[in-house]
Amino acid sequence: MVLQAIDLLKNEIPLEQETVNLSEDSVTGLVLVDIINGFCTVGAGNLAPREPNRQISEMIKESARVARLFCEKNLPIMAFLDSHHPNKPEDPYPPHCIAGTDESNLVPALTWLEEEGNVTIRRKDCFDGYFGSMEADGSNVFVDWVKLNHIKTLVVVGVCTDICVLDFVCSTISARNRGFLGPLEDVVVYSSACATFDIPPHEVATDDTKQALPHPQEFMHHVGLYMAKERGAKIASQLSFVAAGKA
Repeated sequence: MVLQAIDLLKNEIPLEQETVNLSEDSVTGLVLVDIINGFCTVGAGNLAPREPNRQISEMIKESARVARLFCEKNLPIMAFLDSHHPNKPEDPYPPHCIAGTDESNLVPALTWLEEEGNVTIRRKDCFDGYFGSMEADGSNVFVDWVKLNHIKTLVVVGVCTDICVLDFVCSTISARNRGFLGPLEDVVVYSSACATFDIPPHEVATDDTKQALPHPQEFMHHVGLYMAKERGAKIASQLSFVAAGKA
């Protein structure tokens, strides 16, 4: 039944993906969204998976591969880490990824990023990394990072495809369209390095730790990618760098 629904969804709102060639003529930046224990490590918290999950495992593996490639090329990386204050709930979700806990830290496969000179770590206290980058004085760490590094193309990976990834992509594209992001031209969502969580409909009645709405993983992953493309992002099934002058 679930497979039939997913097939129907993909038939009704088909999603065309593409191979995106990243030119070495210009700067490409990478944003990692919330690839942290509280969302990805089994049993790590209220919103962590309860058992190993293929989509999440593949997302971590592919995100780590892409991050290493960007580090080898000394290209800018920003990693958003969900880090909430205990007295500021984020409805409809239960307490999660509280600042100072291991839930809000990078998954083990990515902790090496903390030692890389081209990586900026930003702890955010809301869904949207764009708004989570705002400072009290009105400045924005993400906006400044894009301008400082003269980033022309932005690659986005992480979790959750239909929540924090999508919110960030939508805000970034709106800001780009209004000229707030300087040189930025393209926002690329790399689908193989994105994932979301799974709450099948039959589990909702007994689920007292997550939101009280069903959240079928494959269904919502597809919807998240579709909505990102509808907002103007490129959806990449594959990424490759091409030599200067050959893009």
